[in-house]
This record gives sequence, C-alpha cells and structure tokens, in this order.
Amino acid sequence: MTETRDEWIKKRAYALWEEEGYPTGRESIHWEQARHERETLEGSAASSDGKEIKPKAKRSVAGSKTNGVVKAAPKRTASRKTAP
Repeated sequence: MTETRDEWIKKRAYALWEEEGYPTGRESIHWEQARHERETLEGSAASSDGKEIKPKAKRSVAGSKTNGVVKAAPKRTASRKTAP
C-alpha cells in the first residue's frame, strides 16, 4: 500500500514533534518543516532517473544541529551504581 503525500507529511511532523520532546504550540512549524522535506524529496526524485524514491525518517543525534537549533542530550533520570 502506498502512502499518500499528506500521510507522509503527517507522520514526519509527528516524528519532529517527538524529537523535540513533545513541545506545545509548534504544530505548524513541524508541519511546514515536514512539507518542505517532502517537496525536497519529490524534487530530487523527479530529477533522478524517473524511479520513485521513498523517504526515510531522519534520526536525531544528541548534540546535533538541526535547522539552526542545537539539540541537547536527554537528561538521565536515574543514576546507575557501579561496583567498586
């Protein structure tokens, strides 16, 4: 089953929201970023040899820079005790 353009954008926007730690009030920003990523992928697919390229979800890396925003590593909630 092929995913529609809007379904892809919706899933990507949700992934962006998760990557940012579930912030409130940024729905339109995530949607626009996902839409832009899809347009970029569609443009690169059109310029290739005509084969459809299925986009893969981005994975964020702690401390990586995305769109001018540096993501901090997640805070640890429990510390591990080590044997001496």
